[in-house]
Amino acid sequence: MTSSMRDIEAPADIERLLRDFYGQCFTDDLLGPIFVDVARLDLEAHLPVMVDFWMTVLFRTGAYKRNLLQVHVDLHERAPLTPAHLDRWLDLWVQSVRKAFSGEVAELAVTQAQRITWSMSRRLNGESGSELRTIHRGDLAKELPTV
Repeated sequence: MTSSMRDIEAPADIERLLRDFYGQCFTDDLLGPIFVDVARLDLEAHLPVMVDFWMTVLFRTGAYKRNLLQVHVDLHERAPLTPAHLDRWLDLWVQSVRKAFSGEVAELAVTQAQRITWSMSRRLNGESGSELRTIHRGDLAKELPTV
């Protein structure tokens, strides 16, 4: 049986994905307070930045010119981002991707999000190095390389 969903192909696809994802984040019991009360994220202002980010990650456009880590370090200083926060972020991302898209780029979006989550967790906790680590997510453990 083949999927009737198509792959991520264009900025409009990423925007659709991000709107669904952030909609879930804003109302999530764990992540909502971080996005709404601490970061005070303005979705309409943030969407073009995140579309650029994911276009760069998925299609190597080079459109994203900011420092993703520094933004999250600053947020982490105001409200510590725990492994539970990062795991929930990843869970919601994977759900959003798989609900709307299927294909090589969609799977790359999942893989890159796993790597980003692992790297963000490592860096927010002051770890460095290029060794492989294991991320434990529920009963699932994945080995991911450094981003």
